[in-house]
Amino acid sequence: MGRKIGDMIKKGCLYTVLVAGAVMFVFPFYWMVLASLKTPEEVFRLDLIPSRVTLDSYRYMFERIPVWKGLYNSFVFAGSVTLITLIFTSMAGYALARLKFRGRDMLFSIMLLTMMIPFQLLMIPLYIIVVKLHWMNSFAGLILPVSVNALGVFIFRQFFLTVPQELIDAARIDGAGEWRILFQIMMPISKPAVVTVAILTFMGPWNDLLWPLLVMRDQQLMPLAQMATLFGLEGQGGQWGSIMAVNTMLALPVIALYLFFQRYFIESVGSSGMKG
Repeated sequence: MGRKIGDMIKKGCLYTVLVAGAVMFVFPFYWMVLASLKTPEEVFRLDLIPSRVTLDSYRYMFERIPVWKGLYNSFVFAGSVTLITLIFTSMAGYALARLKFRGRDMLFSIMLLTMMIPFQLLMIPLYIIVVKLHWMNSFAGLILPVSVNALGVFIFRQFFLTVPQELIDAARIDGAGEWRILFQIMMPISKPAVVTVAILTFMGPWNDLLWPLLVMRDQQLMPLAQMATLFGLEGQGGQWGSIMAVNTMLALPVIALYLFFQRYFIESVGSSGMKG
């Protein structure tokens, strides 16, 4: 009896901590959505339920900035970076996991070290390259310098290490080359890794502001995050409801992606540390 009571107390404490943590993470997003639906006079009030729900902030936002154009540019930016990253990080991960060549482990260690370098240190060299290639105000200058990342290579490598070697050997005996093994065998069974890399990569450019501010001046090519910043700077800083409306539109696609693919995401994160 005493043991059951002790277990119930432990579970109660655990659930309390989990619920408190969930509230801490969810409340800022809830407040953002709530602020976008409030009147300007109520934006800074901490009312959990507004006295009057209005879409005026969204109407004001659509009148001031080309929201649909910004969303399209954001999808082109984030989608292109994600696709390029998936292709090249999967190839690098397969090579580091299943191909034997001199210096493989050293190359993998160096690649991991690059994850410790903040992007801010790379911005100036990348900016100079973009200028010399005449890629300013173009999707090429926006997309290519930030495509491919070491984290994607790491996730694919760790997942590929969990695939039985016998499966790969059988494919080679049947005459399959490395390209066919990668794209017709390894990738189809690596959905958790693909989804994880895709979500993590997509979130970067989708929310990125610093790099677009450096290389993009044409408003017709700006991602929505950059448009939202200009919206807040060009005399609209007092319209906090509309700013929250823009941020809500930026957050919803990423949240929807994670909720839809969370099973694969959790599976990949759990398996990525199983082998070294």
